[in-house]
Amino acid sequence: MTNSKGKIGVLIEDHFDPTEYRRFNEYFPSQGYEVEYLSHLWGQPELHFGSNPENNVVEERVTVRVEVNDIDPSDYAGIILIGAYATDRLRYQVKVKKGQKNQAPAVVFLRKAMEQQAKVGTICHSMWLLCADSDLLKGRKVTCAHNIVCDVENAGGEVIYTEDDETADLVIDGNLISGKHPGMVDEFMVAFVQEIEKN
Repeated sequence: MTNSKGKIGVLIEDHFDPTEYRRFNEYFPSQGYEVEYLSHLWGQPELHFGSNPENNVVEERVTVRVEVNDIDPSDYAGIILIGAYATDRLRYQVKVKKGQKNQAPAVVFLRKAMEQQAKVGTICHSMWLLCADSDLLKGRKVTCAHNIVCDVENAGGEVIYTEDDETADLVIDGNLISGKHPGMVDEFMVAFVQEIEKN
């Protein structure tokens, strides 16, 4: 079913954040957006991914049928990178070459999205995907999980802090909307919809 406002594409892989997954599937459709999950399918018609375990149980699973190599960011109202370790997996390259920028399909897609000024949302660890190419982050104001602050800063991003020396809950810098962790996913989603509906 396609809702009238279009689609929000969510890049995903194994070990995604289950809280974000559940809330994305509830909130965005309630606002008139279809949620479509995107990944590199490695030549398969579909792949199945599981969330990070909660109490040693993988509670959420998703089947992805959309190959990230076959789509354009302009097909979507906005692009979200789901949190947890999924985005580290999306950076994987079969072959690396000295001096060559990351060529993982999700990174190539993200380059296009940033070039097109598509609305891009990151939450928690998903800022990792932008760290794969410092051109994507250089000079951008962002927030992220505490344990990847060093990665983000090393990639040229400017992590925004509060007066209490905590990373900010939410930062909006042009087309880039970043959230700190799944605990503020609702605030992140509201801001993301507001941003994509500005145009």
